[in-house]
Amino acid sequence: MNEIAAPAVAGAGAKAREACGRTSVLAISTLGFTLMFAVWLMFGVLGIPIRKEFGLSSVQLSWITAVAILNGSIWRLFAGILTDRYGGRKVFTAMLLFTALPAFLVSRATSYEQLLVYAFLVGIAGNSFSVGIAWDSAWYPKDRQGFALGVFGAGNVGASVTKLIGPELILLVPVAGYLGGFVPGGWRFIPFMYAVLLLLMAAAMWLFTPRHDHRPAQGRSLRQMLQPLKRIEVWRFSLYYVVVFGAYVALAAWIPRYYVDVYGLKLAEAGLLTALFIFPASLLRPVGGYFSDRFGARKVMYASFGLLLLATLVLSMPSGHIVVNVAKDVDPRGFRDILHFDMTLWPFTIVLFLVGVAMGIGKAAVYKYIPDYFPDDVGAVGGLVGMLGALGGFFLPPLFAYAENLTGMPQSTFFILFLLSLASAVWMHLTVMGVLQKASPELRDDFERRTATAETKREATT
Repeated sequence: MNEIAAPAVAGAGAKAREACGRTSVLAISTLGFTLMFAVWLMFGVLGIPIRKEFGLSSVQLSWITAVAILNGSIWRLFAGILTDRYGGRKVFTAMLLFTALPAFLVSRATSYEQLLVYAFLVGIAGNSFSVGIAWDSAWYPKDRQGFALGVFGAGNVGASVTKLIGPELILLVPVAGYLGGFVPGGWRFIPFMYAVLLLLMAAAMWLFTPRHDHRPAQGRSLRQMLQPLKRIEVWRFSLYYVVVFGAYVALAAWIPRYYVDVYGLKLAEAGLLTALFIFPASLLRPVGGYFSDRFGARKVMYASFGLLLLATLVLSMPSGHIVVNVAKDVDPRGFRDILHFDMTLWPFTIVLFLVGVAMGIGKAAVYKYIPDYFPDDVGAVGGLVGMLGALGGFFLPPLFAYAENLTGMPQSTFFILFLLSLASAVWMHLTVMGVLQKASPELRDDFERRTATAETKREATT
């Protein structure tokens, strides 16, 4: 009896250790990603005092944010592959250590050119997303992956950290700093603080996650790992991710300036209101993952795109009115103003909150697709999707700036997002229709046939 019980006890112990390791990996990776995301997008708030100190234009400032986003995008594919092959513990820890150096250098920058270089280097932090996605996917079973990846993805809330604490710290820490200037003051204190936190986080990750790691790509060649990238689904998912993540990254960096320039708010107020967009766009990822596990990623994406289209269309409408010429007996002026529209502060904030809701749920749905379609290649596929999606965050801020300069309307930002969402939604719907028509080719071009055929069959059997 004891001989039979011993393997059962050993098996139970192994399952308990696996569950404990799984929980620690998810918790530590989520904390690490939250910090890395805060570092990656810190220029959304720091950009305002940087613009003032260096006398930058809006376009110059947008490029500081853009180059950080660029470097946080281009290595995502390789970061995911490395994680599948060598394990997330090693790759994530190394990335934390590397990011600490350029974060420190940002605090020492003395020119616009130096800021561009250091901002590009510190952008490596954004690639931590692919590492965490692959790492957590390797530890969690398929029926819980949607929720687990949603929890990890909630680390996007790191984008709000600088916006919440940055303005106050900039004011509290004297410009002269401390320890003879070794600890800098003003806006420079923020990247210095992040450099210290990155080193501490690297130590915590190395000490508190399991030494034994899951490595699904161990023993596979690079060619085998890249094979799934030939499939069109990967590129379709990437476009979805441009909409729900790339646009989120761009807006998280862009919206503080929008509040300051359009509504005349102070930086601290702009940061707090921007957080009302970032919180749902980040913290609802677990909800999106749960819904995707339960109802399917496709239904969740339909809902996400629908809400995005409605909200961005409203936000893209410029304030103003239409002037209609009328007879003088109707109006002595000979014209009449109609369709007055004015997007004031709080309606704007509420609709922007809905954009955050749609993006938060949609981000989780996109990454639920990946382990369903490519269970053995989450690192490579998730890395490419993350890379292309985040590249959207690189191209969009300069595009916003150029569109605003061309049209003179800051609302052009949201019209660009409306067109991008529309293109993605149309592609998804055409794909769904193609799948349904392939499953039922007899109904390809006749939407009425199903009912008519059913009635004909009933009549024939009576």
